[in-house]
Amino acid sequence: MSVQNFIPTIWSARLNESFKKNLVYGNVVNHDYEGEIKGQGSTVKINSIGAVTIGNYDKSKGIGNYDKSKGIGNPEELDSTQKNLVIDQAKYFNFQVDDVDKAQANVNLLDGGIVEASCGLANVVDQYIAGFYTEVKSGNTNGDDTTPIVPTKDTAYDLLVDLGVILDENDVPEGDRFVVVPAWYYGLLVKDPRYTKDANVMRTGFVGNIDNMAVYKSNNAPHTAGAKYKIIAGHKSAISFAGQVDSVEAYRPEKQFSDALKGLQVFGAKCIKPEALAVLTANKS
Repeated sequence: MSVQNFIPTIWSARLNESFKKNLVYGNVVNHDYEGEIKGQGSTVKINSIGAVTIGNYDKSKGIGNYDKSKGIGNPEELDSTQKNLVIDQAKYFNFQVDDVDKAQANVNLLDGGIVEASCGLANVVDQYIAGFYTEVKSGNTNGDDTTPIVPTKDTAYDLLVDLGVILDENDVPEGDRFVVVPAWYYGLLVKDPRYTKDANVMRTGFVGNIDNMAVYKSNNAPHTAGAKYKIIAGHKSAISFAGQVDSVEAYRPEKQFSDALKGLQVFGAKCIKPEALAVLTANKS
């Protein structure tokens, strides 16, 4: 590929496709408002509707204090709240491939570069989203920085079930639940026969499910110097993420004989439902 046949829309699509494949936390949140962003600094206003009152019905009286001469009264006015999802993050990449290197290589170096760039962007975005564990509802936690839980191969499975119970107690829907664990925690899970009883888990590398939660593993699980790991469970509706490739450009640097590629990714996120998150703080030992 050279800058002469560079098509920005195709390369933006390739960057996006590879980017999404490399996300973990980015794939367990919702992207409902992604089409509404217009670049860094833009704001998406998210409206939440309050509860609807459910009344008693008596066919002899109608709805509530129904009076045939007065009707059923005025409809209830719903409460609504508004939250802002601000696109306040911007990350870029900028790399070049020397003409000599390109001529001698037996692989497409620019192709490889875009894959590496997408992996790097996904890594940054995942760390950013994982940081929203701090928005968890008070009481939806097990362990803390002062008294972290130390799981074993016999308790690791049960501790994740406990997170599921927290979600149950907060009326979080059963579908689209997730939990993300670090690699060492996953290692404890695969030693528990309750987790590995499905042969497909081990044979295909699929991480599996526990208590209606899809289990993912990630090295981006938040931690402090290899301790106090934050194992986040939740529902896809808890956090809204919006991001887009703002631009991808190919060019010839003025002082080098090379093709170069640069791109800009803008994004932001907002915790919409803190009650739909649950967090376990755990140490390896």
